[in-house]
Amino acid sequence: VQLQASGGGLVQAGGSLRLSCAASGRTFSIYSMGWFRQAPGKERDFVGAISWSGGSTYYADSVKGRFTISKVSAKNTVYLQMNSLKPEDTAVYYCAASGEFLPTSQRSYDYWGQGTLVTVSS
Repeated sequence: VQLQASGGGLVQAGGSLRLSCAASGRTFSIYSMGWFRQAPGKERDFVGAISWSGGSTYYADSVKGRFTISKVSAKNTVYLQMNSLKPEDTAVYYCAASGEFLPTSQRSYDYWGQGTLVTVSS
C-alpha cells in the first residue's frame, strides 16, 4: 500500500484547510485510515480515523467538532477537513492505513504517507 498525502500549507487562525491522502496498491488490505500529527519537539498524536467503508469515524477530543474525516471510495482518497484552526494545530500531518477497526495507536498502522506540514499563524 502506498499513501500520498497533500494539501498542507499556511493558514491564519480561525481558517480552514483540507488535507488529502490517496491510497494505491493493495488497498483491499485496508480496514481503516487514520490521521496523525506531530508538532515540533512533540510526539506523534492521533487525530482521527475512518473505516475503509467510510461508515465510521473516530476523533481525538482535541479536534472533535472542528475536524472531519471523509472518504471518496471511487478515488481511494481520504480527506481531513480542518476548520477553526488554532496555532496549536501546527504540525506535520500524516495519513496511515491499518488492518484494524479505527485504531488510535500508531503501532496498529502498517503503512504511512510522507507527511504534510500545516502551519497556523496567530
